[in-house]
Amino acid sequence: MTSDTSLRPVSPLRARMIEDMTVRGFNEHTRRDYVRHVRSFAAFIGRSPDTATAEDLRLFQLHQTRTGLQPPSINSAVSALRFFFTVTLDRPDPRAGSPSCRGRGGSRRCSASRK
Repeated sequence: MTSDTSLRPVSPLRARMIEDMTVRGFNEHTRRDYVRHVRSFAAFIGRSPDTATAEDLRLFQLHQTRTGLQPPSINSAVSALRFFFTVTLDRPDPRAGSPSCRGRGGSRRCSASRK
C-alpha cells in the first residue's frame, strides 16, 4: 500500500486552500500540517468543513484537549482553521475569541484571546 498523497483526488476546496497558502509563501511542511488539521476537523464534525459552526470548532478544541493533544498542536490546529475560514472561505473567523493554549511547568493553560 502506498502513502503517496499526490495520488489522492483533491477537492476544489482543498486545492483552493493549498493555492492560498502557496501564494502566501507557506512552506511544504506548514501546508501539509494545515491540510491535515482541516481534514481532521472535517472528520470530527462528519461533514465538509465549510459548513462548520462556532460550536463545532469549540467542540473540536475540547475534544483535542480531552484526548491529550498538547498545546502547541492545538494552537497549530487553531491557526490552520483560522486560515481556512478567513482566507480560503473569506469569512469572519467563527471563533474570533478562540482560546490559545500554552503549557508551563507540566500544566496546561488556555486563555481567550481579546481583540
